[in-house]
Amino acid sequence: MTLNTLETSRLTLVAATSELVAADLEGRDSLAKALRAEVPLNWPPDLYGRSAMEYAQRQLHDPAEQGWSFWYVLNKNGKKPMVCGICGFKGRPDSEGSVEIGYSVIGQSQNAGIATEAAGALTGWAFGHHNVMEVKAETLPHLRQSIRVLEKNGFHFRGPGSEHGVIRYAVGRPDQHSFTDRARADGF
Repeated sequence: MTLNTLETSRLTLVAATSELVAADLEGRDSLAKALRAEVPLNWPPDLYGRSAMEYAQRQLHDPAEQGWSFWYVLNKNGKKPMVCGICGFKGRPDSEGSVEIGYSVIGQSQNAGIATEAAGALTGWAFGHHNVMEVKAETLPHLRQSIRVLEKNGFHFRGPGSEHGVIRYAVGRPDQHSFTDRARADGF
């Protein structure tokens, strides 16, 4: 099985496939073998239980969704890579070029910049697609760590989210900003 990956200084992000999700649903040993990585006892991270995996598996039956589902986050700073979280999208960009990102890291990998690094890598990956104009995320207002992940990646508060009590953050396409800045400087 060929894996689609992104590399950062500390992480390898592996795009979920239907086969990887099936391995994950089979259990830690199957996922470890498929990813060639250690899978901790407290896997999966919050928000990515069985129902989320089953949803992703259905989503990934459509080849056009490859990359627009979730990505396994592996910390490569050890003897063997360790699966430490999930970061990804809730589907392809909509007609306005907006895509939503989400992330969750297992307890022992929190407060180490893992979510920030993974979200930054995937935000950059999304903007590598010409049709993506905005990456957005939703969180709860009391989840300061989640908000810091977004702020460190250039996201700004945009108001209420899609559900009661949820707030939305977003970041626009970097080249849109530079074009807007150039247009202002040129008097447009």
